[in-house]
Amino acid sequence: MKTIQKVAMTSIAILAFSAVTGCSNMSQRDKSTAVGAGVGAVGGAVLTGGSGLGTVGGAAVGGVIGNQVGK
Repeated sequence: MKTIQKVAMTSIAILAFSAVTGCSNMSQRDKSTAVGAGVGAVGGAVLTGGSGLGTVGGAAVGGVIGNQVGK
């Protein structure tokens, strides 16, 4: 079961990065926010063992950090 979770999280991360690179009309700050949210979601999922709450929390924190870095 853990292998399936790892494959799913890797796929989600790849899709998130692909989506961000495909949005050329986004500002640098928007891109940083999206990348931060994607990385945070993956990190939150890994740290909490795939918990939905951990994934959402990681995405929120990552998005905020990405937003601030993209200023």
